[in-house]
Amino acid sequence: MSQTNPHPKFSFSGLPIVSQEENRLQQQRAQVMTLANQGRYGAAIAELEQILQENPESASDYNNRGLMQFRLQHYQAAEQDYNRAIALDPRLDSAYNNRANCYAAQGQLAEAIADYQVALDFNPGNLRAWVNQGVTYRDLGLYDLAIENFDLVLVLGTRLRGRVYGERGRTYHLRGDWNLALADYQRSLDGLSNSFSARRYRRTVEAWRSELLNPSKIA
Repeated sequence: MSQTNPHPKFSFSGLPIVSQEENRLQQQRAQVMTLANQGRYGAAIAELEQILQENPESASDYNNRGLMQFRLQHYQAAEQDYNRAIALDPRLDSAYNNRANCYAAQGQLAEAIADYQVALDFNPGNLRAWVNQGVTYRDLGLYDLAIENFDLVLVLGTRLRGRVYGERGRTYHLRGDWNLALADYQRSLDGLSNSFSARRYRRTVEAWRSELLNPSKIA
């Protein structure tokens, strides 16, 4: 009686053999990332809808479509996609982080804090959840807690430094620590990349710095 080989097949290059279908899905998902990085969120959603028609049990694809909906400020549609992703994979920390962003955008800050915490319970290395929770603490006026989050992210890794310095700078700014704020704004501008999202965030940091340096110009 033949038995199933428990070991995956490998090509001569030492990499697992990928079927044509899997290769096509990888290409489609790569295209989604390209479209998102270009700010073409509607086109990315259309691509994800094709993927989900063939893979309706894919939590990560629902999560990614929710993110595109969020970028378009379609918060209810985004929340529905995140709920579906969590139903399919209850331990998907990125979906909790993203749903928390939806809550925060709609002013549901307590719900956002709770979802960020779930994301961090499942994955303490989720830097985005630490940052986003810090921003929400700041929105609640809990500046010390916000700064603790940002400081922790700077210890854990360098990937989000440009964003973290900007958010910590804004927190110092609102708390009245203006010299610390200016220093962090400059660190943020020096550390941001040239991606679409980074260019957009750069404009935000520049506006915050201008507000601090030229308060009389703020309407």
